[in-house]
This record gives sequence, structure tokens and C-alpha cells, in this order.
Amino acid sequence: MALERPEIDFIDGPPPADLQITDITVGEGDQAGHGSTVSVQYVGVSHSTGEEFDASWNRGEPLRFKLGARQVIPGWDQGVLGMRVGGRRQLVIPPNLAYGDRGAGGLIKPGETLVFVVDLVDVN
Repeated sequence: MALERPEIDFIDGPPPADLQITDITVGEGDQAGHGSTVSVQYVGVSHSTGEEFDASWNRGEPLRFKLGARQVIPGWDQGVLGMRVGGRRQLVIPPNLAYGDRGAGGLIKPGETLVFVVDLVDVN
């Protein structure tokens, strides 16, 4: 089953104070555990504007990282944990689990809540 690039709907209302994890599709493959190397496809948008700031889909290859090794923002380490290959999850990540008050590279403003749709492609 080939995954299709997700569209992220604009979320009305104030951003949540805590990490929100919503399973869109529950996968049936291997489970992502602490210390696993995972491959994910994702789209990320700013909660305040709904504007996309990054997507692995644009690069044509998944992002690989080791879960729990602080290679990604804390919201990802927590939000991808427990996913199964083939699954799709929406993560709404508050600033304290993202880039905080410093923002990131001019693309993400300080204090921004981030919304990602993440597809788990592989676990090693």
C-alpha cells in the first residue's frame, strides 16, 4: 500500500498545553520502541497559521532517527514511540516539547505549537 502525502486541516482554537497524539491509522507492522531506529514520512505545519514549514515528502525520502536519542525534538521522541509500521499519527506539539522560545531557522517562530502528520515507514 503506497502512502499518500497527507493534508493537514487548520486547527481552530487555542493550542493545547500538552502533547496531543491522535492515531489516524493504526499500523500492523513492527512497533517503534525506545532505542529503535525509525524511518518516517511527515508534514509539519505551524498551529497558529496552518502554514507548512517542512515535509520529508518534499525531499522524496523518509527521515531516519533513533528514538529516545535526542536526535529530534522531544515531542517526536514521545509521539512516535509505540507506533507500528504502516501507521499514521497526528502530533500536536507544544513549544516546550518543540523549539520553545527560540524558534527554528526563521521558519518556526518563537513559542510556536507544531502540528505534524507522521507515517511510520520502517523500524530497525
